[in-house]
Amino acid sequence: MVIAIVLLTVLLVLTSYFCIKFALIILNIQETLEESLDIIDVKYSKLSKILEIPIFYNSPEVKSAIKEIEDTRDALLYIANQLTSSSSLEEEIEEENLEQDENS
Repeated sequence: MVIAIVLLTVLLVLTSYFCIKFALIILNIQETLEESLDIIDVKYSKLSKILEIPIFYNSPEVKSAIKEIEDTRDALLYIANQLTSSSSLEEEIEEENLEQDENS
């Protein structure tokens, strides 16, 4: 009987240790994701402001660079959407696409 209690106590301590360890890992990952999403949000807004500037030069290289910036902006938004699975980000994508269609 005493052996069973000692064994169960040891298992309880080990289980508690690993639960706390994994909980700390999850909290660290959550903090890192939140910081990453904040950075993505800042970069997304900067790229959107850059893309609002009208182009006065019709060079294919400039158009290609603008297209790459647009693709990067959309990729940032997609990544943020995948990390949060938030409906507000989906609405932002739709709004950006509507604005792009209106500007084209």
